[in-house]
Amino acid sequence: MNTSSVSTGCGSSGCQCAAAAQALASPQASINGISLHAPGELVEDSALRELAHTELLRQQAVKAGLLPRHKGLTVPELSQDDRNVIEAMVDAAVVTPQPTDEECQRYFDANKAQFVVGQALHVRHILFAVTPGVNVHALAVHAEKALLTLLGKDAKPERFGQLAAELSNCPTGSSGGDLGWVGPDDCAPELANELFHQKHSQWGMGVHPRLVHTRFGFHIIEVLGRRKGEQKTYVQVRDRIAAQLALQSRAKALHQYMSLLVGQAQVEGIDLDRADSPLVQ
Repeated sequence: MNTSSVSTGCGSSGCQCAAAAQALASPQASINGISLHAPGELVEDSALRELAHTELLRQQAVKAGLLPRHKGLTVPELSQDDRNVIEAMVDAAVVTPQPTDEECQRYFDANKAQFVVGQALHVRHILFAVTPGVNVHALAVHAEKALLTLLGKDAKPERFGQLAAELSNCPTGSSGGDLGWVGPDDCAPELANELFHQKHSQWGMGVHPRLVHTRFGFHIIEVLGRRKGEQKTYVQVRDRIAAQLALQSRAKALHQYMSLLVGQAQVEGIDLDRADSPLVQ
């Protein structure tokens, strides 16, 4: 559970380093009076949250008599033995039942597209990247106009490649936006969900009738070829589904456990999910 290093920028008045460092400046964050970092230290939000959750668990272990009390006012460095004690405590406190066969069957029936192997699409795309400071609404309107151009009755086949070269923020724009043959594991999860896992994913060949929004931005997608793949049976994937559902259940239970610890603690300088009732869902 490491903090980021202290940063002061490069020292140039015209550089953006100082502004970026200021954005990372953390108020003095603490858990029950134990500081998570030194005064004035710059800590990234993700690192600060990790420190906070680790300290909550350490203090819970102390409360349970599993670890000795800490006499300082700043979070101590944990040894591997300390971490093992905390991990064992969490394992004992967070019990997640194994999913039933009925639950696994329901998941399979609702998500059969996830269990097709060997499927692939020959895809090309035009990416309108969402970058810091960009007007997302204006970018989406711009992308929609390009999409309507490609969906028009008079759109020529070569027009997609031309627009990819002109507009795409992806390096593939120079080759007409061609991504080649891709499977569900070869692209961003949002794109995989749209192209392979949704019921409408079998919409057919050609230009996708709507923009696809991923963590990278807005995509215009065209499918040039399709390999259907093989649908696996429930029996073949039952163990995989059970493991996936168990993992999801444990993640939810861990989140609830941590939220309860936050709800019982005095937390300053950082916003954490909290719950005041053990019946939190």
